[in-house]
Amino acid sequence: MSSDPWGRVDETGTVYVRTADGEQVVGSWQAGSPEEALAYFERKYEGLVVEIGLLEKRVRTTDLSAKDAQVAIGHIREQVDAHHAVGDLEALRSRLDKLVETVEARREERKAQRAKQSDEARRAKEDLVVEAEQLAQSDQWRAAGERLRALVDTWKGLPRLDRKSDDELWHRFSHARSAFSKRRKAHFAQLDAQREDARRVKERLVAEAEALSGSTDWGPTAARYRELMAEWKAAGRAQREHEDDLWNRFRGAQDVFFAARSSVFAERDAEQAENLKLKEELAEEAEKLLPIEDLKAARAAFRSINERWEAIGHVPRDARPRVEGRMHTVERALQEAEEAEWRRTNPEARARAAGLTGQLQAAVDKLEGQIEQARAQGNTSRAEKLERELEGRRALLDQALKGLHEFGG
Repeated sequence: MSSDPWGRVDETGTVYVRTADGEQVVGSWQAGSPEEALAYFERKYEGLVVEIGLLEKRVRTTDLSAKDAQVAIGHIREQVDAHHAVGDLEALRSRLDKLVETVEARREERKAQRAKQSDEARRAKEDLVVEAEQLAQSDQWRAAGERLRALVDTWKGLPRLDRKSDDELWHRFSHARSAFSKRRKAHFAQLDAQREDARRVKERLVAEAEALSGSTDWGPTAARYRELMAEWKAAGRAQREHEDDLWNRFRGAQDVFFAARSSVFAERDAEQAENLKLKEELAEEAEKLLPIEDLKAARAAFRSINERWEAIGHVPRDARPRVEGRMHTVERALQEAEEAEWRRTNPEARARAAGLTGQLQAAVDKLEGQIEQARAQGNTSRAEKLERELEGRRALLDQALKGLHEFGG
């Protein structure tokens, strides 16, 4: 008979394994020595140890399902319970019991994880639905449309919920997308109609602009072009394939007109600049008549100057007040000199001569004050204008003083 701590072989070749419940028959061995019999069944035990170790590793390191793990544990447990191996079978049972506990714990963990994932998926889908419903009211057609497509991709990547919940949320999600698509379709249909209206309006504006391009009625035509531009802007945009062509025709017609006007105005401006030069020379000649000493000669000279002035054409509009003002100053001086002469020769004028002299002196003093104020303010053009007027007033004052002297005043 042969034995070891976990088993023995009796004289008949029967192999036993020692357990907590006593010895259990493992099998019968007739092919060799008792030592070989024990070694054979010990190898079977080692095989079970290896098999349990591999299963423990799979449970610990892979996603082996609880069901498959339980089947594998049951298969090994059957072999252990059959006592077909020599070794510490209780140790194997203990490892299998712990492995069952581990599998159950993993199953509960996975169940909790799935529940957590399901709750997260539910919240994520509810958030997608809420955002989709908000986007359904947006007028940012491109951005909202792109965002809705991104939400669909996100939805597809989320786990499914229970059928009822998933179907309800998908119905709301799908309804929001449909509502947005319907609004967008209606918007662009309306926009197409507006652009078609704009195209018809702009074609009419182009036709009128092209008809006006050859006009030489500069002022009214330029004003009408400004009105056409305002109507063009108010009409809105036509379809993209028509807008640029219509605008090029519209702008081209205006360019033809304004180029022709600019050419004519350039010639006119050159002519008016020359006229201004001539009138400034005449104004300077007229100003040399001041102060007026010989009224008759001054009157004749100014008449000659004025006849030459009238023969000259227009001057630039912005220069007209200045150059005409110089002539008016001399003309007023002549008129006031004539009035002074009349008063001097009029029996009633003597009584007013002294008063006139005082008034003219006051006017001279006032003008000197205004000139000083204008120069202090840096208004050179006003100061020069007032100085020319002052020269006339001083000439009148001199005439008045002479007249007063002639009256014996």
